[in-house]
Amino acid sequence: MIQSTSLLESWTLENNQLASSCKQQDGQDAPNREHNLFRQRRWSSDFHKLLRKIQGIPPHLDRAQLELSVVYNTCVCFTAQSQFDEAELLLTQSAQRLLLIAGDDPGTSDPSVLWRAAVKSVTGTALHRYVLSLLCLQRGVWLAKSCLNAVQDFQEEMSTLEAQSGAVWIETKENVLNIPILVVDPRRLADLLKICTAIVQGAERLTEGWSVLSALQADSASPAPRALVAYTHLLSGSCLALMNRPQMALQCYRKALETDPGCVSALYQSALIYRQLENLQAEIQALRILHSILLLPSSTEPAMAAGHLLSPSLFLCSQSLSSLLSVPSALSVLHSLALKCVIHGRVSEGVECYLDLLAALQSEDQHGVHAAGSTLPKLPRLYLEAGAALLMAQRPADCLALCDEVIEATLDLIPEKVLLEDPGDGKVDRSREMTEETENGLVRLLWTAAAYLLQGHCYSQLKDWKQAVTHYTRCINLLVKVHYKDTGSSLQMPCTDEDAKQGVDLCVLQRLKGLSLAGRGISFAQIDRLREALRDLHLSRQAHPEGVNARRWCGEVLWRLDRKQEAAACWEQTQSCPIPSLSEALPVYAQELQSGPLLDLAELHQKLQEPGPA
Repeated sequence: MIQSTSLLESWTLENNQLASSCKQQDGQDAPNREHNLFRQRRWSSDFHKLLRKIQGIPPHLDRAQLELSVVYNTCVCFTAQSQFDEAELLLTQSAQRLLLIAGDDPGTSDPSVLWRAAVKSVTGTALHRYVLSLLCLQRGVWLAKSCLNAVQDFQEEMSTLEAQSGAVWIETKENVLNIPILVVDPRRLADLLKICTAIVQGAERLTEGWSVLSALQADSASPAPRALVAYTHLLSGSCLALMNRPQMALQCYRKALETDPGCVSALYQSALIYRQLENLQAEIQALRILHSILLLPSSTEPAMAAGHLLSPSLFLCSQSLSSLLSVPSALSVLHSLALKCVIHGRVSEGVECYLDLLAALQSEDQHGVHAAGSTLPKLPRLYLEAGAALLMAQRPADCLALCDEVIEATLDLIPEKVLLEDPGDGKVDRSREMTEETENGLVRLLWTAAAYLLQGHCYSQLKDWKQAVTHYTRCINLLVKVHYKDTGSSLQMPCTDEDAKQGVDLCVLQRLKGLSLAGRGISFAQIDRLREALRDLHLSRQAHPEGVNARRWCGEVLWRLDRKQEAAACWEQTQSCPIPSLSEALPVYAQELQSGPLLDLAELHQKLQEPGPA
């Protein structure tokens, strides 16, 4: 007995020294993440060695408090390293040993059954608070492993235990050597798990409406780290958004940001709501702020007690929550911002965003950071989008330089022909998948053709009509390489914005064909090659019936050819049709940009008033 007492005191002292050292160092910021992981591994190893010594002799009631305390400390360190399976195994073994001490045999290894039996066996004893501590930690492991059914099974029991815990969870004094010290206060752990559980369950049940919303709003009033309270507001906003209450959702997102300015998910969700409400100015402002925040180094780190042993992020591993909290990268946000500005007429802002984006990508590529799995479009497409923006900003020289980069990178990779399946009914079967080789060949061809198209626009803007004709022709020569396999005929397919959602590449092909023919026709008209101009403008209208410039200039050329009735008919069809606004459904470079010579609508109207030929 003397030896047992001596061992108990020795082991208690060893536990308390380890726990005191752990708690002291845990409050200090580690120089880096690797150093922090090293400390946690060392602590878990030391506690585990002590536990093996204690469990090396038969279990006894006199040593149960110490053993359960060392199990708790060991499992806390395992959990801090996300070693949840190791922690759960120790916790299950501890429940079994506890029942062995009490002389009970539940006849099963099911954790839920074991814990209910263990709690029942210690009710009213000094071991109650130690078992309660382990049960809280087990609940945290279940939560971290997204075992929400197990968490739910113990919800009522845990609430009862928490209500009774005030008298048993006393603050352990480190100067009382015969009382084992715990590295994390179980009361703090219980409070943390309560709000983390509410957050995870709320994320899983967002579609349930008002019942979930009421629970989340109640939890938002609980004392907890700011980041966790912000998450409850974020989830409330997402719940309201699903209930089609966007204005109320925005209020919740604002509360989330007021609670924790680092809650970037709330800012991103706000931008999505503004897009839904078609509030362009607010959406762009939200994207600008989001991009600025994402550039800060701290924005990629959890803003919730990351320096402490048990960070809340350990218990927030739900896939639904992770999806809700996900935010695009800073570069993706910058791309969205650039495209949004260009599409909606804020061209100078869009140009600056595109130039910043390309500069950042060039810097990242030099360091090997730009991964193939990025959510950004491929670089040639980004260059073409930026080129279109520069063209719209009346910067043709810069646009020409970007297009040269695209042509240099893609021209040698284009196949002699791109052969598509012919459905046989004159329409493209969009459900038929292209082979990867065919698809890649088509995409590269479209990039190169688009680059030539933009260069044609640039020379048109510079009034260099011969160069414009040359580059439009190069675009056309590439596009006619696309044929049907069986018939060998060139692809002809009317395309609207609605079609674009179903077959973007084929729709872009037709748009590029129509726009390049229109551009060449207009350029021919500028050098008085009227019959060639009329031919190209007619072909443009066939390839791209929605094109407005081709119809207007077709009327102009017919008028010059003294075919005034036909010209009047063309103009009457188009005088009420402005150039269509840009759409996000198609690449901006494949849409009708106002880049070439303009016809004076007032002059056209005056011509229409002139009496026709006798």
